[in-house]
Amino acid sequence: MKVILLKDVAKLGRKYDIKTVSDGHAINLLIPQGLAVTATPEAIKRNEVLRATTEVERKVQEELLFKNIEGLDGVTITIVGKANDKGHLFAGLHKEVIADEIQKQTRLQIDPSFIQLEHPLKTVGEHLVEVRGPSSVEGSGGAKGKLVKLKVVVEKM
Repeated sequence: MKVILLKDVAKLGRKYDIKTVSDGHAINLLIPQGLAVTATPEAIKRNEVLRATTEVERKVQEELLFKNIEGLDGVTITIVGKANDKGHLFAGLHKEVIADEIQKQTRLQIDPSFIQLEHPLKTVGEHLVEVRGPSSVEGSGGAKGKLVKLKVVVEKM
């Protein structure tokens, strides 16, 4: 039986793929759980339209992502945290905290997974933090996996 996947299914395929599966697998698992629909001619046409619009939206999101990452080059972010007398923070600054501060101070939204940190920031002072776009995504001007550095200044509260 041919089905159109409505969601990514492990070991079977990705959303909008048209796959041939056994009747029992389709009727007992995929269709009842909302993972797939039967591939009728009308559903296939609708699937192609949805796939095309999703692809256009994905490209727009990629362009926005690369503009955001390029906008961070050379920017300085200041974060205030509680620290002891020696300058060690009581709580380390993780990627998520840095991403939130980037959004608050620059109004640029960056996914925390793009921030390159070996370990959380735990000391007061200046730190260089790298932000790298996803290498599997191709942006405009060959900005694939573009790396920018921003300065994070941690001040004692």
